[in-house]
Amino acid sequence: MIEILNPTLVARARDTGALVADILQTLKGRSAVGTNLLDIDRWAKAMIIEAGAQSCYVDYEPSFGRGPFAHYICTAVNDAVLHGRPHDYALADGDLLTLDLAVSKGGVAADAAISFLVGEARPPASVAMIGATERALAAGIAAAGPGARIGDISHAIGTVLSEAGYPVNTEFGGHGIGSTMHQDPHVSNTGRPGRGYKLRPGLLLALEPWVMEDTARLVTDADGWTLRSATGCRTAHTEHTIAITEDGADILTLPKQARP
Repeated sequence: MIEILNPTLVARARDTGALVADILQTLKGRSAVGTNLLDIDRWAKAMIIEAGAQSCYVDYEPSFGRGPFAHYICTAVNDAVLHGRPHDYALADGDLLTLDLAVSKGGVAADAAISFLVGEARPPASVAMIGATERALAAGIAAAGPGARIGDISHAIGTVLSEAGYPVNTEFGGHGIGSTMHQDPHVSNTGRPGRGYKLRPGLLLALEPWVMEDTARLVTDADGWTLRSATGCRTAHTEHTIAITEDGADILTLPKQARP
């Protein structure tokens, strides 16, 4: 299903997106050496409930996962990249942590992810990889607007990632979002311009460039959810929810300090 939202629902999506962004920034600020992933999950739960919102994850049970996800946020560390299930792990200096959060409020969902380094260590390869996903996301957003097509977004994202030297996996990518978290159209992280669904005002998309340092192959963790790089290399993942408008793309999940 491809859902086109009316202006009232787009306004609600802005509120949901702001909530997602603010929760992620709060959690980033609390994620220090020694922080346990289960604590991050508990903090996310408390903030979602306090805001009167609903988790898109806790009861989520798609075909690619094993049973309900049963947590409020995805926490992926180092070689984990997608659907990271929180578990009993204390963060170490230099860990590359991805937090991925989707919530629903007022009947509209928003989804975003951030990757960052914990503590003081700054491994250059990890810094470069995070930067590549952020640049790819910016390129995808710049390519989105009325009259553009999904392939234009995919091509823009894939060009940045490939030119930075990263293999691109096409099993998982961005997606439509609205009254539910995962909708059509699928937005691959590589593609051909001028192809695919033509964008329309009122369409919400979650764009999410993600890469693994030296492979495009994923393996599933024993928890039935967490996807890791097949070689054990590090990974990074950045995501925003955007709304297509008459003028271009409106980023709904900007953190407070970056909002106009």
